[in-house]
Amino acid sequence: MYEQIARNKRRTFLMLLGFVVLITLVATAIVLLFGGGWVGIVIAFVIAMAMAWGSYYNSDKIAIRASRAVPADEVEYRRYHNLVEGLCIAAGLPKPKLFIVNDPAPNAFATGRNPKHAAIAVTTGLLEKMNRVELEGVLAHELSHVKNYDILVTTVAVTAIGTIALISDIGLRFAFWGSMSGRRDNNGDSGPIGVVIAVASLAVLMLAPFAGYLMQMAMSRNREYLADASGVLLTRYPPGLISALEKLQDDHAVVHNATKATAQMWIEQPLETDPKKQGSKFNNLFDTHPPLEDRIKRLQEM
Repeated sequence: MYEQIARNKRRTFLMLLGFVVLITLVATAIVLLFGGGWVGIVIAFVIAMAMAWGSYYNSDKIAIRASRAVPADEVEYRRYHNLVEGLCIAAGLPKPKLFIVNDPAPNAFATGRNPKHAAIAVTTGLLEKMNRVELEGVLAHELSHVKNYDILVTTVAVTAIGTIALISDIGLRFAFWGSMSGRRDNNGDSGPIGVVIAVASLAVLMLAPFAGYLMQMAMSRNREYLADASGVLLTRYPPGLISALEKLQDDHAVVHNATKATAQMWIEQPLETDPKKQGSKFNNLFDTHPPLEDRIKRLQEM
């Protein structure tokens, strides 16, 4: 398991590099589509790097705001704070900032760029429906994401995927209205090469958001299995997390403020509403999380 953690840390760097490359490709496609030269491409690369740097430092704040989470009062949510403090001592982690999402659906997520700048958010539904050992299992799972540095790549993915989708959509809209108005650009006057560049640029703009989602899904599934196992090692009580996952499996409520961009951050698929999808490999192909029944089965075998 420790080898898997080290491997995931290396993959984290590659994933972050992949998002930078994807943003650069999208920005470059827009520049080429509208007749920009090498100067425009360099500017696009600089913009992509600046956005990646901004995502690194601010994506956790964006994720918290997107979920409409508020700080968890230490008096009102004393059990929540006590459990996290005890688990942090056992794991050798600094206590993260704790937040509450006012939502009846039971769920939770961790965010931040490293253990020193981490945050955990749980829904009011989770606090109401989980007993102490179940809640401890869920919190241990989220702290495992913090300890394994999963939070960095999943948090950056929130802003990266949103950025890719936004600038791709803007580029396609400008290209559509430009063609409708009969506008001719530099690519249109450069013969077959210009046509190839235009077609390739449009293809990048259309496929980039899909590629971003594929990267998001690829980085989420194995990390969930690993966080389950790490969380159980932290609590030394597998039945706690197993029982929590069984309750999540039986509850089909959705998190109202969850989006496709933030879906991979939650402990369970926050947008899933069709229980018939469980167990179908084809239907679950585009889920950010492995099926809960598979996660429960793995924990039962530990």
